Amino acid sequence: MANGILILSYLIGSVSFIIGLKMLSHPDSARKGNLYAAIGMTLAILATIFFYTDSNGVYLKNHLWIFGGLLIGSIVGTLAAKKVQMTAMPQMVSLFNGMGGACAAIISIVEFKHMLHAGNTVSSDVVLSSTILIGLVIGIVSFTGSMIAFGKLNGNINDKTLPLQQLINIGLLVLILVLVTGMVSGMIQGDPMTLMYVVLSVSALYGVLFVMPIGGADMPVVISLLNSFTGVAAAFGGFLYDNSVMLTGGILVGSAGTVLTVLMCKAMNRSLTNVIVGSFGGTKQTGGGGSEVGGTYKEISMSDTAVLMMYSKKVIIVPGYGLAVAQAQHICHELEKVLDQNGVEVKYAIHPVAGRMPGHMNVLLAEADVSYDKLLDMDEINPEFAQTDVVLVLGANDVVNPAAKTDPASPIYGMPILNVEDASHVIVNKRSMKPGYAGIENALFFQPKTSMLFGDAKDALTKLVAEIKSMA
Repeated sequence: MANGILILSYLIGSVSFIIGLKMLSHPDSARKGNLYAAIGMTLAILATIFFYTDSNGVYLKNHLWIFGGLLIGSIVGTLAAKKVQMTAMPQMVSLFNGMGGACAAIISIVEFKHMLHAGNTVSSDVVLSSTILIGLVIGIVSFTGSMIAFGKLNGNINDKTLPLQQLINIGLLVLILVLVTGMVSGMIQGDPMTLMYVVLSVSALYGVLFVMPIGGADMPVVISLLNSFTGVAAAFGGFLYDNSVMLTGGILVGSAGTVLTVLMCKAMNRSLTNVIVGSFGGTKQTGGGGSEVGGTYKEISMSDTAVLMMYSKKVIIVPGYGLAVAQAQHICHELEKVLDQNGVEVKYAIHPVAGRMPGHMNVLLAEADVSYDKLLDMDEINPEFAQTDVVLVLGANDVVNPAAKTDPASPIYGMPILNVEDASHVIVNKRSMKPGYAGIENALFFQPKTSMLFGDAKDALTKLVAEIKSMA
């Protein structure tokens, strides 16, 4: 009876994950999809606690410790999620993802010890030992890599490339493969626990050195890639325990993370190898990376901006990280509503790699209750810029840099961008003329149809809304 309930719970949990992931593909249903997946996970956890039995028919014990851990984790996770600012959301995603990788690695360590205590050798059960060791490697790489990504996104760690960095990374990867293969095949002899900790240490070092040189502009891709690593590690854990819901969840996370990584690379017109090896954004450059960029830029006053937008037929807003830093999403929505009330059509242009993580701008604007049908991705919105009176760029930089189309020497050359320069007028709100996250100058700022509106996004938009209301 207990086993039947457990299997049914796992089936329901697996189905809820699949449905939830499907619903996450559209903003309208994303919140419900997340809730459905969470309910399925809760059901699977409770079913495991109360209905799982080992080979001897013994139920899980130590409920006090189990629920104590669940309670502490739930409180910490809830408080952290509620306190985090939208600007720090990428860091939190990296942190939580790293914890998932650490869990997968701990499972492998525990099961490796259980395997040895049961009298097995590493080479006696190739499938079991391979599953444990591969899960360990992927889990610890995900953990250490995510922690480095967290530090870099949080400003605690700078990009750093060692001499012969890529050669060292390749050497570490080869060493990991040799150690795992040698242990499983029995070609490498020695104390199994010592060898396992050597594999763990080398993998941890590889995770650190793998992420350390990757530049800031590539961090969204790295986050997505590390997320897929954690999913794969969890899938190995599910295979290890013959746990269908854990296996399903891991496969879904791993495959979705991989697909997202490929899509992000496509959005940047770069291969994954180029992201990992190229360290784009790691070295600050000027002049578009090759050609000299400069000239004179012109500023625009708040009143002129208000007049220009008030008498436009169509306005497109391009949100970027500066909008998130200023926490200006709510006043941005207020600007949209004020313009809409005065007969101006307003849409938002969302670049796939805007912000610091996939979907950062979508989540930011959804928090301010911006209608989902106004959020258009790059392919949808690009044809509309030519029929747009004013484009308001809020804190975005690299995703609107025309060097991606015109300067072969630029590190972002070939990356698809938002074609804001096709509009009649372009107004760029920035704090200063400093380069964006990729560290390269933006020729857009010096074009004749571009005007600079300097200042904090929240403060500037607040004054702009007030100016437009006074004209209405």
